[in-house]
Formats: sequence, structure tokens, C-alpha cells
Amino acid sequence: MRKDFDPADVAPFAFYRLLTATVVPRPIAWVSSTSASGVDNLAPHSFFTVASAAPPVLQFTSVGRKDTLRNVEATGQFVVNLAPEHLFEKINDTGTDFPPDHSEFDAAGLTREPSTKVKPPRVAQSPVAFECELHSTVGFGTSTVVFGRVVHVAVAEEMLDGDHPVIGRLRPLARLGGDEWGTVGDVKEISRIRFADWNR
Repeated sequence: MRKDFDPADVAPFAFYRLLTATVVPRPIAWVSSTSASGVDNLAPHSFFTVASAAPPVLQFTSVGRKDTLRNVEATGQFVVNLAPEHLFEKINDTGTDFPPDHSEFDAAGLTREPSTKVKPPRVAQSPVAFECELHSTVGFGTSTVVFGRVVHVAVAEEMLDGDHPVIGRLRPLARLGGDEWGTVGDVKEISRIRFADWNR
């Protein structure tokens, strides 16, 4: 037995809550940007993924016209910082609706680190930073998908085994439904089976 939901018959916010409680876990783009007037912004965005590997492009969605989106449109640059588990409360703090002239870096007590190829700073306490230049945006109703071409990546050496990031060291957070957040938990490994080896 299933319960059916028609987007046309469900209030938008109620359908948003249904989507975000079932499309889980969602990685978090902790996006730092700088306004045209020079104010550094930092905010978590949980509609986030890789859009392309070659060329490397990341995408995140701004639900509504938030400071991050306005800054990226104005300057064409941003940084996606990994949101690690040990910064859980500070990441949540940066989701507060501060006015545009307030920097979340300062409000949350986070340290700026100069980026290599873009103007917005990286979060010094974050183990991974993807410096991005705006590729394009696509609007869907009140939401805007932002595509950023990755021009530089900085990874803390202690997160790596050789050149490979180790998930147990990164400890990224994920968003779930409502006020729920997720951690990595148990990690399972399985090799993909080639058709030539399929004998089931």
C-alpha cells in the first residue's frame, strides 16, 4: 500500500519537505562568496553534486535569491568548501539569514584562508576547497541552479592516502529531512561487475 502525492495538489513547501526528506542523504556545498562591495559570505547549500568531470563542473541550487546567488552573479566566482562533521554547529550557524552586510565568517568565528585562483576566501578549517568560476545558471521557478567550473582544488594533506581522499578522514556531513543531518556511518565497498564476468 502506498500513499500518492501529486505536486499539483500539494502546497509547495509541503512538497519541498517531502522531497528533502526522501532524496537523502544530500552532500553539502558550503559556499563562500564575496559581494561586489567586498563582504565575504558563507552559506550551506544541500542541493549539490558534480555536474561534469571533464571539464570539472560542480552545481548547487539556490532556493530563492540568497546572498550567495547574488554574489556569484555579480563576481562570477565562489568556493565550495567541504562541510566536515566536527564543524556541524558552525555550518548550521552559517545558514542563519544574516543581512548582506554581515559576514558569516565573522559571526560563526571561522577563519578565512586566501584562495589561489579566485577572490572569495576558503574556510581554513575545512579540509577541501573547490575554487570555482561561474559557468552558467539555470532558473526553475524560485530556484536557480549554479554551475561552477573548478579552477583549483586544495586538499589538506592529512586527508589523503597518496593522492586519494579518505572518507574516514574527511567525515563529511549530509543533509536529511527537516532539521536532521547525517554522518558517514558504516562504509561498504563492492566492485562493479563487468558483463564479461557476469555469471549469476
